Amino acid sequence: MFNVCMRDCYDTCSIISELHEGKLKVRGNPSHPITQGFLCPKGALLPKWFHSKDRLKTPLIRGDLKEDFKETNWEEAINFIANRLMETIRKYGSESVLVYNYAGDRGVVNYAFPLRLFHYLNTSMLDYGICDRAGQEALKDVYGTAVGMDPEELKNQKLIVYWGINPVWTNLHGFMLAEKYGLEKWVVDVINTETAKRCGKFFQIRPNTDVVFALGVARLIIENELYNREFVREKVYGFEKFVKYLNRFDMNFVSGETGIEKERIEEFAFGYAEKKGVIHIGYGFQRSFSGGDAVRAIAILPALVGHRFGFIYDMKTIDKSYAEGEFLRTRAARKIPQMKLAEYIENGEIKFLYVYNSNPFASLPNQNRLRKAIEDNDVFVVVHDIFLTDTALYAHVVLPANTFFERYDIADSYYHRYVAFNEPVMRLYGKSNSEVTRLLAKALGIENPHLYETDEEVIKKVLEINGICFEELRKAGFVKIPLQKRTYDTPSGKIEFYSQRALNRGLSPFPEYRSRRGRGLQLLSPTWKMTITSQYHNTYNIIDPYLYMNPKDAKKRGVHENDEVEVFNENGRIRTRIKLSENIPEGVVLLYKAFWAKILGWNVNFLTTEETVEEYGNGSAYHSTWVEVRKI
Repeated sequence: MFNVCMRDCYDTCSIISELHEGKLKVRGNPSHPITQGFLCPKGALLPKWFHSKDRLKTPLIRGDLKEDFKETNWEEAINFIANRLMETIRKYGSESVLVYNYAGDRGVVNYAFPLRLFHYLNTSMLDYGICDRAGQEALKDVYGTAVGMDPEELKNQKLIVYWGINPVWTNLHGFMLAEKYGLEKWVVDVINTETAKRCGKFFQIRPNTDVVFALGVARLIIENELYNREFVREKVYGFEKFVKYLNRFDMNFVSGETGIEKERIEEFAFGYAEKKGVIHIGYGFQRSFSGGDAVRAIAILPALVGHRFGFIYDMKTIDKSYAEGEFLRTRAARKIPQMKLAEYIENGEIKFLYVYNSNPFASLPNQNRLRKAIEDNDVFVVVHDIFLTDTALYAHVVLPANTFFERYDIADSYYHRYVAFNEPVMRLYGKSNSEVTRLLAKALGIENPHLYETDEEVIKKVLEINGICFEELRKAGFVKIPLQKRTYDTPSGKIEFYSQRALNRGLSPFPEYRSRRGRGLQLLSPTWKMTITSQYHNTYNIIDPYLYMNPKDAKKRGVHENDEVEVFNENGRIRTRIKLSENIPEGVVLLYKAFWAKILGWNVNFLTTEETVEEYGNGSAYHSTWVEVRKI
């Protein structure tokens, strides 16, 4: 059987699945050019997740959050939801209803089809800002798109720079692809990560200084005439203005801010220009107040050395809009910023919350405020999930979901250009998102045929729109999406070093550097190698709950290895134990993100800031969180 891992992960692995005496067995599809026939440690354990004894098996309902759940049947649960949904719309209007989904399952049908119902009902919709939004906006300012290089083109390159990404944990197949093609690998990061230790050069910058480091490198490349003159003349807009702008960033200043010696900055600039490096821009550092400007600055470097699209960030390969069905709306949607969910609940603007493919009561910031908002306000919450998550504990109705091993779907990748086929191996528990959508539509008395299309019908239509043959995909398990002619969708039609789009949004036409220092220690919260945000904690139970701190910062606070400490700020406080590490720079502490509070008792998002980067699409600012630490 062909399956595809639908987690929120770059790699989107093609899987061969088999059943042996009723037990699922998985292995990587050896034919896939990117995922190369092996699975990451998380993927190898998928059968444990699939067969978990903790999977939800029957719907749960309750009238009040203070009551215990009771088991019920599907008919009663669906009717209960439908009645409350109709009642909410009658009493408060359709915009008081919000569907909250994200990429917990990236199957095209499973992700998009439920949105049809909410579009039909003209409800509020989510404006996604939690993940890569700031970088998306920044790259559009420069290139008119966030879609970068096809990773298979790396075979023609010499150097890849991993900037703010730890692919050994989060993009293992991409890292191995670079190894396969023999590229030299460099890392720019705040933390001395597993990737940094396995690469040729490591430039450990201070947090929030990516902007000034990139601009300093750009100045050196231009001053030493190492840039591609012909490419810049033909493809770049605003080069001369950019050169003048760089005069304010002398190397003493750049070195002082970043903590990188001038000689090493020169080493980067000269080596990068000589090897015409490609940059894989990570998502983590752009989740900060400096993130949008940082991505803009970094994105200029590949163009200087002559790359048309010399970065890796996103890969929008297929049009999925038919699956979502926005065409069913009769009026424009009110968009609610994802990071401001608690605020909208407190203001009484959300009265009905339908959650699927996501665990916001683990993954959203400032959890204390969010949980109090739900407890203090009259909001009816429905959760459709595989497990009784932290979010499900705040629901009135919990519906059991199935897994991608139990249904038909397709999935593309935001890293490579392949779409993969997914077929059911066996059926255990729960229903798919599309099945529940059809049940709700029927209970609501809606007759629109678009809400009753089968998964296969939707898949075929999406593929047809994208010029992909359904039978070919089903037979091969995956196909590569043809690359269309690429242009720069900017006002000038060129790569804009002087960004007119940014100027039109009220920003500087150039990426700006601002020194950002808060009180205490800057808290970074990257993903743990055995989880994907909150997924797998409850089934694999392989986590790392320690606070990592530089020994010098620990000494100042009188804490030692394995001491129990309180980590606190204005949002909340948690207790954990200390690990001392030279991998962490002074002034920084690290906690891995989004473990289940119902298991661990806390997660880092009880501390993280819910502030957004408004000028970059209300992107999240998790890594602009500051905390203090004291020994207990």
